Formats: sequence, structure tokens, C-alpha cells
Amino acid sequence: MTAAIADRILSSSPSAAAVLRRPGRSDAAGVHRLVADCPPLDLNSVYAYLLLCEHFRDTCVVACHGKRIDGFVSAYVPPGRPDLLFIWQVAVHGRARGQSLGKAMLRELLARPALQSIRHLETTVGPTNQASRRMFAGLARELGTCSIEEPLFDRTLFGADEHEDEMLLKIGPFGERPV
Repeated sequence: MTAAIADRILSSSPSAAAVLRRPGRSDAAGVHRLVADCPPLDLNSVYAYLLLCEHFRDTCVVACHGKRIDGFVSAYVPPGRPDLLFIWQVAVHGRARGQSLGKAMLRELLARPALQSIRHLETTVGPTNQASRRMFAGLARELGTCSIEEPLFDRTLFGADEHEDEMLLKIGPFGERPV
């Protein structure tokens, strides 16, 4: 992504009151509490969030208001796919919803210099998660590209847990857009 796109993405962020930053290991317990407060997101162990905050901090974002964590995005660049950012979870606390914080965190990620080679986003979204679907559709429009959907994980793969199918959303390719 070019600097011009990054500047446009960041300048359109409506969540300026939140501080968006890379997470640190001291954020992991707070991220765990946040995700616990954001059903239907799957809650991972504190250890998993420690690893995300330690090993994947360059592809994750926390949104803070003071000492309070109101948002978190976990993402990674899959091995062998340097142009793809896979978005694992987007969590926004109820008190911060309706302010486009999720999209602002995604914009912040895409504006990072270390992720300038990203041209595609992928994520999984359950069929009933309309808020996430709207957020990713809006981001695709902002990036001047489309989003396609295909099955990825059937509910039976989750074992005995009650779980929806996870559909793969593919956004991209994106690059320079006309001003």
C-alpha cells in the first residue's frame, strides 16, 4: 500500500479519541477480558493472547481509552503469502461500538510501514455476524476493491461445540486508488 493510500485511510478514521497501538505482553490479560465481553467471538486462552501480543504485535492492534482496552485486532501474515494479511479476530467492547473503531483499527494496521506489501485481506466470519460483514464490506469499498465469500470451515470441524460455519471473506487485490 502506498503512503498516499495510508494517509487517506488514517485521515478518514472517526475513532480519533482512541489510542491505537501495537500490543505488548502486559495487554494480554486485558485483551482476554475484552474478548470474553464480546460474544460470539471465540475466547482463546490468556496464553494465546500473550503469544499474539509478543510474537505478532506488528500485525495486531489494541485500542485504548486511558488504561481501558476497548478494541483489539489480531492478524498475521500467513507463511508464503507476504501480500496477505489474515484477520483473526476483531473485538470492540459494547461501550465503544457504533464509532467505527473496528474499521479504524484495520486502517491503522494497513497504514503500518511494515505491511506496505499487503494487497489482500482474508478473514472468517460466521453467517449471522452482520456487523462484521458490514465492516469488511465498507473496508473493501474504501480500498476500491471487492469482497468474495467462500466456505472454509464447516461447523462439524469444531467438534462437539455449538459453532456456526466459518465463511472465508477475501478482500483484494487493492493498491493505489485515484484521489
